[in-house]
Amino acid sequence: MAAEIITTDDLREFKLELLDDFRKLLAEQKGIPTKKWLRSEEVKKLLNISPGTLQNLRVNGTLPFTKMGGVLYYDAQDIQNILQSNKIG
Repeated sequence: MAAEIITTDDLREFKLELLDDFRKLLAEQKGIPTKKWLRSEEVKKLLNISPGTLQNLRVNGTLPFTKMGGVLYYDAQDIQNILQSNKIG
């Protein structure tokens, strides 16, 4: 059986990967999406809004979107920025 030597750099890299995985899990628990692009259904669920409200946000330019092959995609960071900019208090 061959022995494998683990260096401190290996341990440091493992630690960083593990911390990143924990951050992603915690973000999911808080309802913060970890994906870059969200589809309409995901945005409606995240914001608890109706299809009409989502359409109004698109039409009036509040929420930027990308359309590919008939599917609308929204940047998760744009949604977070909008929520933060409309924060009261």
